[in-house]
Amino acid sequence: MVSSRHEAAHRIFQERPELLAPVFRILDVPLPKEAAVEVLTPDATEIRPLERRVDSVLRVVPPDGGGFLLAIEAQGRRDPDKAVSWAYYLSYMAAKHELPALLLVVCQDKKTADWAAGPFRIGVEGWTALSVHPLVLGPGNVPVILDPEEASQDLTLAAFSALTHGRDPNAPAILKTLAQALAKADPESRPYYSELLEIGLGNTPARDVWRKLMSVVGSYFPGRGTLVEETFLKGKAVGEAVGGARAVLRTLENRGIRTSAEIRERITNCTDIKTLDHWLDRAMTVSTANELFTEDG
Repeated sequence: MVSSRHEAAHRIFQERPELLAPVFRILDVPLPKEAAVEVLTPDATEIRPLERRVDSVLRVVPPDGGGFLLAIEAQGRRDPDKAVSWAYYLSYMAAKHELPALLLVVCQDKKTADWAAGPFRIGVEGWTALSVHPLVLGPGNVPVILDPEEASQDLTLAAFSALTHGRDPNAPAILKTLAQALAKADPESRPYYSELLEIGLGNTPARDVWRKLMSVVGSYFPGRGTLVEETFLKGKAVGEAVGGARAVLRTLENRGIRTSAEIRERITNCTDIKTLDHWLDRAMTVSTANELFTEDG
């Protein structure tokens, strides 16, 4: 399983290669139908001291043979050294495997995505010897999915969308949509997407929102009035309150907003879910902790 925010951004393609089809449609690049996808070693090092490595490498092979290589990089910031590195990756892999190679750069902020689109030219003034043109995915072209039914139809794309838009002001709504889709999904799928999002969102307020949502996703027979259902609903209410209070406090902490012991006690003792949800929304924009309560009297 993935172990870092950076890794989550590219490993999802290794573990869920079906994501390539909608992604290539987003990029308006043709993808061979019924193509097989093979994960290759990301090591692009010829001489050990060079230590050159690309995040993920996939080989896409259509039924009639041929195909191409797809190098995938997760990029969190502008890096002037990447032009030469990316040119090396593509040239080396194309020569080694005797296949055309493409580079896909995955970004979680628009400024980095705009920069990563290039093109990056290598040469001298007045003459370009080599030019690199990455394919780029970022907040500007990855769709926002806010319909639970749409998310249910393609959980992998919905998860990738949530990862890409994790810093968007609309992130809570995006994550709630994905959580609703996961509640109806195959139970075996839930742990994967739950952990992927928790890791991939990093140390952001959106991660706390996601943890809260995942703490209350359950499976039962609603409306039957059984003891199991009643027990579940009671536990769910308690879990929502505890998770909601933690999310509010963690969001304030991540934003560097101080909370007094009195305020922390007020938040943790609150059991009204609507109030906690309201405080969580305000926690993302307030300047002081006291502002959480200004509309609540």
